[in-house]
Amino acid sequence: MPERKPSYLLLTLVTTFSLLIDQLTKIYIDRAMDLHQSIAVIRGLFSITYVRNKGAAFGFLANTSYRLPFFIFVSIVAVGVILFAYRKLRGDQKLAQVSLAMILSGAVGNLIDRVRLGEVIDFLDVYWKSYHWPAFNIADSAICVGVFLLAMDMLKEENRQKKSGAAK
Repeated sequence: MPERKPSYLLLTLVTTFSLLIDQLTKIYIDRAMDLHQSIAVIRGLFSITYVRNKGAAFGFLANTSYRLPFFIFVSIVAVGVILFAYRKLRGDQKLAQVSLAMILSGAVGNLIDRVRLGEVIDFLDVYWKSYHWPAFNIADSAICVGVFLLAMDMLKEENRQKKSGAAK
């Protein structure tokens, strides 16, 4: 029988590691580069470009007067929902535990920026010729990878439930 509770050590380690990498890279970019400065890493594909985003994904709500309280509120609610969902996991759901920890670290990382700066530092710039994906950061990456892993875990869990239902 699998252990009943998720590993809070795993939650703490993954969240702390990801959050540290996110914050350290943002601090480095802020100190080492000028705003809008760009350094090509792979010409025509990837650059480190220092930008600040007042909105959410793709600059959503960037120019509204209530954006900062809204994003702080949404981030706090998201943290609560993630922690509530984490408590409901079984001990054997390691992939779901890692994925929720990554999503949590991303939410907290961007929340720290919003509280500290009123906006989020972004610097990962992926593009093809003149087509640019909006710049993002490690926190955004952690959220995206976490959501992908969570979807994989959900498929795995669905298959597990089908197999256990067929065995009855």
